[in-house]
Amino acid sequence: MPKFLITLLLPLLLSIAPKTYIPDSKRASDIRDKVWPKLQKDLKAAGLRDDQPIFIRILKGPDILELWVLSGKQYKLFRNYPICSASGGLGTKTTRGDYRCPEGYYTITPAQLNPVSNYHLAINVGYPNQLEQQLGYTGDGVMIHGNCVSAGCYAMTDPKIEEIYTLVYEAFLHGQKSIDLNIFPFKLTSDNLDKYSEWPAVPFWKSMKLGYDIFEQTHVPPVVGVENKRYVFASSR
Repeated sequence: MPKFLITLLLPLLLSIAPKTYIPDSKRASDIRDKVWPKLQKDLKAAGLRDDQPIFIRILKGPDILELWVLSGKQYKLFRNYPICSASGGLGTKTTRGDYRCPEGYYTITPAQLNPVSNYHLAINVGYPNQLEQQLGYTGDGVMIHGNCVSAGCYAMTDPKIEEIYTLVYEAFLHGQKSIDLNIFPFKLTSDNLDKYSEWPAVPFWKSMKLGYDIFEQTHVPPVVGVENKRYVFASSR
């Protein structure tokens, strides 16, 4: 096809291209109507735009969910959300019914939103990921949700999940295809790893540290792959 014809047809093709379906419900829509205007004001006050990609990081030890927003070429921390309940303590989930919350590198897509959850609103974290599938880990349906009750999920209060869910929905609505979710036991500093040196999970935590360090240095989520049943990382910058 001639280049000039492609140029003429491109706007039309884009206009009729199928849009990504984002699950929704009246409950979630009503919540967005309530919380999104305030979130927009808060984003603006923080020097952030409301149409930019987001990144989520969870630190189990301090029970914090961090929500970051892209600002220029780096992500900027927008808000820390306290985790209301997370069962199982430190160490990642490996078996269905072990009531542990997973640790690792995950991806959230629109299909993982549950706007009609029995736990108010919910976002599936994507467990088991590629590495966990290779390792034979079992279980599924691990969520970030409301209702402050956990049996292997990251439970927030209802007002907090309303904000998190709305920010995720709006990111997808503005064109973000997937959201990186990194989950760590705590900040993976050398001092913290030394502090927990007797824990059996230390080799796994050390295997995640390079990805953690890349984000700390660049404020851009690492590119994550799996080789020989281990995470491998590269900087996206």
